[in-house]
Amino acid sequence: MIIGYCFICAFLVLINKVSLQVPVEGFIGGSVVLPCSSDEHDLKLQDINVLWRDKDSETVYDIISGKDSVAGQNPQYKNRAETFPEEYERRNFSIKLINLTRTDEGEFSCFIIHSSDSKEEIVRLFINDSTAVPNKESPKQENHEPGTISIVICVCIIILLISMIIAVFKIRRKRTPPYREAPVVN
Repeated sequence: MIIGYCFICAFLVLINKVSLQVPVEGFIGGSVVLPCSSDEHDLKLQDINVLWRDKDSETVYDIISGKDSVAGQNPQYKNRAETFPEEYERRNFSIKLINLTRTDEGEFSCFIIHSSDSKEEIVRLFINDSTAVPNKESPKQENHEPGTISIVICVCIIILLISMIIAVFKIRRKRTPPYREAPVVN
């Protein structure tokens, strides 16, 4: 019973990995790298298209057949979004967004498309009102939105604990002899 719940929890974690939302924090006037990568290393780079879109489905950046394309780029990202072409061979299609503004906050989607499959990664960008870069010695600010993986892990732990408690009670019930009245001695 417990093993079954562990398999279900592992399955849920694997499913949620596909739609994982990555939180990233940036600062007004600063820059941030929005991560996006593929695990498929046996595909040819010229067969892969990567489309970066913002919360309004506007074009942030495109990588078509392994080449940068800003042809349909929204003007608000002109000269503000850049990629790392030397990383394409490693299937890293992350982008760097510079000169951040409050309006940049929100979800960015990275669509990796090739003939046999497609994948979407969602990055949630949080903008801090401060224009200063955080001190590396200070504790990291906590994100107030719980991640999907964290929620799944908590639910799995709760299910596991409940299963263990039920199992302990069942074992105790089997070991406890049935109640018998003592014989009456006169």
